[in-house]
Amino acid sequence: MSDIFQGTGRRKRSIARVNVSLGEGAITINKRPIDEYFPRQTLQQIVRQPLEATGSTARFNIDVKTEGGGIAGQAGAVRHGIARALVLMDESLREVLRRHGLLTRDPREKESKKYGRKRARKRFQFSKR
Repeated sequence: MSDIFQGTGRRKRSIARVNVSLGEGAITINKRPIDEYFPRQTLQQIVRQPLEATGSTARFNIDVKTEGGGIAGQAGAVRHGIARALVLMDESLREVLRRHGLLTRDPREKESKKYGRKRARKRFQFSKR
């Protein structure tokens, strides 16, 4: 059995490659600690959700390489990647993570711009006369 488990998480335009190994609970994102990379408390909570759901916040070291999108999308991608890596590590955690909705990839993407319009849905101002 391997000592490092890998999971890939995606959200919006962000992709996160997550490595989970046994350790003391350190989370590193792009070679920076979590509180430095995600200064907002809500984003840190999003990242820690799979660990809190499984009750393993201080059992694993997590090393993440993430790219693309903004910080909120990256936080969601990291969360998804951690959940997938935990399932690879221990299949019995699948039920708990599934119940919390952490294994489902959020399918919402930006809608593409349409021709003859300003954005995806916005029209130019209508003038009757």
